[in-house]
Amino acid sequence: MTNLKVKDISIVIADDHPMLLKGLKEELTLNHYNVIGEATNGIEALELIIKLKPSIAILDIDMPFFTGFEIVKLVKEKKIPTKFIIQTFHKDLNYISQSKLLNIQGYLLKEDSFLEIEKCIKKVVKNKVYYSPSIKKYSLKSASKEIQKLQLLSPSEITILKLIAKQISTNDIAQNLSVSPRTIEKHRSNIISKIEISNSTNTLTNWAINNQNIITSI
Repeated sequence: MTNLKVKDISIVIADDHPMLLKGLKEELTLNHYNVIGEATNGIEALELIIKLKPSIAILDIDMPFFTGFEIVKLVKEKKIPTKFIIQTFHKDLNYISQSKLLNIQGYLLKEDSFLEIEKCIKKVVKNKVYYSPSIKKYSLKSASKEIQKLQLLSPSEITILKLIAKQISTNDIAQNLSVSPRTIEKHRSNIISKIEISNSTNTLTNWAINNQNIITSI
């Protein structure tokens, strides 16, 4: 793939804003990229990627039925070798962290020029990472730091954290997992220590709710 010519890079694009989708397709086509499919919702995008197995899929995050992140996760589970570029308005740490957790190699902002899109495509086909220069370096560092903390959690702790994020009580989690509430409290304490947040009342629950999208990507 690293030696592909521009015309040999097959691309599927997806965005639920028709004008943005049209503009992206026109720019790619004008620059001789091979756009083999376009979609305006998550189901269409997923079906196209599974069927066509493009070199790259350029996805919006917020789409009906499946988000861009959900599509990436589903495609990766099917072992399809398509590489992904996210194109979005979101600069938030939460979204950047989700992208990093899913090992998405390209992350662009919709304000970026086509020059940046082309730079990103060329990096991604070479199996390299390219994030928009508009994203502050400290945001990337912060996202990486949060991911490193989450990766310290054991499988049991991750399961419990996902249930906490759904606002399920300690007693109900204990019942669901067939363990004692005391065991769940011990796990909660370990999670708090590993992700380095304060041990005050409801802090972990509030943190889990605020970071639910990142947690579900683990």
